[in-house]
Amino acid sequence: MIIGAGRQGIALASYLAAHDAKVIINDAKSAEELGDSQERLKDFSIEWALGGHPLSLLDDVDLVCPSGGVSLQIPLLVESQSRGIPLSNDSQIFLEATPCPVVGITGSAGKTTTTTLVGRMMRSAVEILNDDIEQQISPLFQDNWSLKASSNIWVGGNIGTPLISSIGDMKTHDLAIMELSSFQLELMTISPQIAAVLNITPNHLDRHRTMDSYISAKTRILKYQSSDDWAVLGKEDLGSRGLIEYVSGSLVSFGLKEPPQEHAATFPRGEEIILRRIDNSETTVMLREEIFLRGEHNLLNVLASCAVGYCIGIPVKPMRLGVEGFKGIPHRLEFVRTWGGASWFNDSIATSPDRAIAAMRSFNEPIILLAGGKDKDLSWDDFARVVQQRVSHLIVFGEAAERILESFSEENMNDSSKQKILCDLIRCRNLKEAVETASRVTFPGSVVLFSPGGTSYDEFRDFEDRGEAFRKCVMQLQ
Repeated sequence: MIIGAGRQGIALASYLAAHDAKVIINDAKSAEELGDSQERLKDFSIEWALGGHPLSLLDDVDLVCPSGGVSLQIPLLVESQSRGIPLSNDSQIFLEATPCPVVGITGSAGKTTTTTLVGRMMRSAVEILNDDIEQQISPLFQDNWSLKASSNIWVGGNIGTPLISSIGDMKTHDLAIMELSSFQLELMTISPQIAAVLNITPNHLDRHRTMDSYISAKTRILKYQSSDDWAVLGKEDLGSRGLIEYVSGSLVSFGLKEPPQEHAATFPRGEEIILRRIDNSETTVMLREEIFLRGEHNLLNVLASCAVGYCIGIPVKPMRLGVEGFKGIPHRLEFVRTWGGASWFNDSIATSPDRAIAAMRSFNEPIILLAGGKDKDLSWDDFARVVQQRVSHLIVFGEAAERILESFSEENMNDSSKQKILCDLIRCRNLKEAVETASRVTFPGSVVLFSPGGTSYDEFRDFEDRGEAFRKCVMQLQ
């Protein structure tokens, strides 16, 4: 039984039904709401159980596969565990069945950008192989694998298409690069050959309830590796660095400070991005000025992707080519337009206060900040203190608006903040009204930054839907 008829559930249902499994899809939505999903699976003999989660569905089930958005605390899943029915998901089944090695990337922030950069690096490596048959790619992580000119690079998982939908086309000399969320990892009992944990900061506590539970989910990407595998950890992130005890194989770190020569690492030195190999030899990958992405957090994403590239064994040239010219992914500090003398940026991916803080720190210009959405039961206190230092106008909207405003209490402000003039705090009902308000307070040389800090679910389908709505509102300004 698959719970959830979204893209993960559909991809898994297609795979399992094609391999002669009897598949039940269960979803709380109605048949009318899931018409598109049913149409995509019309060629398979699948039982649909819609409109609720009756416990009777478990009577003849051998395996239960909840989609990422389904809480493990719903009664149907609690009952399935009490009956001893095993749980799995599309990512676990993909890792069990794939013929090619896998790179897995997770983190509280930056995993989509890093996954995309690694994919670009690998495709550049394949292009170099096609242009120069003498070129060699010497893998570090797996003796019996080699990159060939005919290799395909598959990028997916939590980003884009679930990789299980492409597994039938994969070959042994291909490489899969997989973004993994905590929701996917919390069930998994298998780890990829290369596993990267970029950072761990408070996130999704509305789902995981405690930081210990959240960290436990992230840990699984490393927990089942062997001594032949490779791990990439953020050297200066307490959450990522704290997982070092779970590293079974070789370690590569990344960070903004040059580390001791204790293991391989990537880091900036002056204006250069340095790769230090496991034998302590060093190479310059590229110059910092060649990175188009804004912000310290994106420099860390580049360093992480270079560390992963080193684990794979690809040369410096395709690493550099993968980064060169890359201007980012939609809804991640995406420049929309200049209007009213201000530059407008869409950072809808910022669904936690920490991500909004990283966005604010990417600009030196005065900021007009739009924040809000649905709260994830995270603290906004640090967010409020950074706003005091960097923002001229804070425009809040959505369900989280009141909680954000409460974080500006005198108790939360330190002495230095109290000496500053408070930024203008403006409350709006929704995103459209927030954009209209921002348009009235812009001034030449300012930045209008849409970096919500909350999820989209109070008003939109997901962060992409919200980002598109923001972009549309901005483009309609006259």
